[in-house]
Amino acid sequence: MAWHTEPLIGFDLETTGTDPAEARIVTAAVIEVGGGRPLGRREWLADPGVPIPPDAVAVHGISDERAAAGRPADQVADAIAGVLAGAWRAGVPVVAYNASFDLTLLAAELRRHGLPSLRERLDGADPAPVIDPYTIDRAVDRYRRGKRTLEAVCAEYGVLLEAAHDAAADALAAARLACAIAGRHRKVAELPVADLHHRQIQWSALRAADYQAHLRRQGDSTAVVDGRWPLREPPGAVG
Repeated sequence: MAWHTEPLIGFDLETTGTDPAEARIVTAAVIEVGGGRPLGRREWLADPGVPIPPDAVAVHGISDERAAAGRPADQVADAIAGVLAGAWRAGVPVVAYNASFDLTLLAAELRRHGLPSLRERLDGADPAPVIDPYTIDRAVDRYRRGKRTLEAVCAEYGVLLEAAHDAAADALAAARLACAIAGRHRKVAELPVADLHHRQIQWSALRAADYQAHLRRQGDSTAVVDGRWPLREPPGAVG
């Protein structure tokens, strides 16, 4: 059966910032989805251990006071990684919008707290399969104008996003969006999920190379755009 008709795991993080190497987890959700319907969910509120900047609070609404009631950050990161690793071991795709942000940030949190990496939890295998509606949409509808935020792309595909920047709502919307993209683009739906994972690696690398070339043509001769997907690890990291 096509991958989008099988169970999927939607995943999302809300964080303290936009740099995945430095930002910390504030809230997280993992939503099991089948036929577009939520079948089960896990949600976390984390105490990030650092002040949450006002601009981040303005996005997701989680204040320092509310986060202080959450679980310690290391426990949350460990629990999330365990759930995702369990899905991958079972062959269930993990869907995350702009996956390279969420998974890279999770990997950084695991390193920060001295916890087993995603690959270590998978006996050295790469985290896979991952389905990233952001990466797929940019590849299959490359020339469409407009924003590519989760809200904008959900609107393009007619997917309900009930509360943007709520981790559970975003995780569910990401899974539904993946299915909607497959429904519109037959070539995406017909790819075996392992092949789709590898195509996204290629699409991300090509897009980064194109953008890097554009920046250099514009005069930034040292511009470097990291196209690694779904994990952007520092040199020497186990991940």
